[in-house]
Amino acid sequence: MTVRPGDADSLAVTEVDEPSPGNGELLVEGLALGVCGTDREIARGSYGWAPPNRDRLVIGHESLGRVLESPQAGDFSRGDIVVGVVRRPDPVPCGACAIGEFDMCRNGRYTERGIKQIDGYGSQRWTVSVDYAVKLDPDLAEVGVLMEPTTVVAKAWEQIVRIGERSWFEPKRVLVTGAGPIGLLAAMLGAQRGLDVHVLDRVTDGAKPALARSLGATYHTDSVDAVTKRLAPDVVVEATGASSVVIDAMTNTAEYGIVCLTGVSPRGRTVQIDAGGLNREIVLENDAVVGSVNANLRHYRAAAAALAKADRDWLAGLITRRVPLARAAEAFRPAEGHDDVKVVIDLQAAA
Repeated sequence: MTVRPGDADSLAVTEVDEPSPGNGELLVEGLALGVCGTDREIARGSYGWAPPNRDRLVIGHESLGRVLESPQAGDFSRGDIVVGVVRRPDPVPCGACAIGEFDMCRNGRYTERGIKQIDGYGSQRWTVSVDYAVKLDPDLAEVGVLMEPTTVVAKAWEQIVRIGERSWFEPKRVLVTGAGPIGLLAAMLGAQRGLDVHVLDRVTDGAKPALARSLGATYHTDSVDAVTKRLAPDVVVEATGASSVVIDAMTNTAEYGIVCLTGVSPRGRTVQIDAGGLNREIVLENDAVVGSVNANLRHYRAAAAALAKADRDWLAGLITRRVPLARAAEAFRPAEGHDDVKVVIDLQAAA
């Protein structure tokens, strides 16, 4: 599945050369590929970079595969279920990349599979260095494609805890804004932490409310301003990127509240806010607002552990549509009358 970055009409399923694993690499049979907002941006031609001296990029970063070949000595064996890490540290490297915190790269010279200058995982076979592959519980073979979005929220929760622990921190209530894959997985991790979980979204019926409630979470469809005033959450995980939701999420937390922003907002939209009032509340209550994106190997391992603990049927419920590779373009369009949570491309299914 390839695109010409910058070309809105270039998404195509094409034949490419058979991959050959290099020293220290796995050869992997691609099983499934998750599609997210970043992939849709790339397919629209508004994002993405091809590898050097190439005009096409194999897209896809939410991977799942089965090992076909592995180095003789090592932790991987034929048949292992694996995912590939998305980001690679910059070659300089910056200080963060040098210590394995490449999700926090300071100079922007990192690369990313399926996004920035390295082919992704949207193919029936791919290779990956053993240093950037993570093994999953074999029982996750049907749902392990959820691993990469889970890493995003595993990192978000790590950031929340690190900030909270600058002082006494025993949160009881978390509000998650947005019931897409990131929001629901953030709610799942909140439930695994034993918190009182609340999820807010505009959708009033269907898969999203059902998935939230089956976690034991309370589902809300009121305005975020009304819900935060009522709940005064200790933690907010914001997963919509909607400008007005972002601002309102910051406004009515409990004292020492933490808001973690995981959704990316579009540029050019403006909202009117009482900046002085917002600043006053954040300062006087020792609140904190943090942005979080991407993940490093530590977060992948935390995500693998979280998925292993999760209910398999609940995870399967997040995948609301599967599309064969031959019809991959369908995964980038909304299905008529269908409110998707996660769309997945089956890399091995017949058309």
